[in-house]
Amino acid sequence: MVSVNVRDNNVDQALRVLKKKMQREGIFREMKLRRHYEKPSEKKAREESESARRCRKMERKKRDRDGF
Repeated sequence: MVSVNVRDNNVDQALRVLKKKMQREGIFREMKLRRHYEKPSEKKAREESESARRCRKMERKKRDRDGF
């Protein structure tokens, strides 16, 4: 559960903090995924592509760090 305290009736600042917390928790991404039903085969394909993307990103960072 995400909660935000409003200080000095400053709703705009509280809204920015709330959006930042929701982004960090991944709520926006989950809402987008749950907007429509996802078939199990589509879910599996999406998860595999996300895994491959994460792997490529880690390899790229490792090469940059090692100086290749």
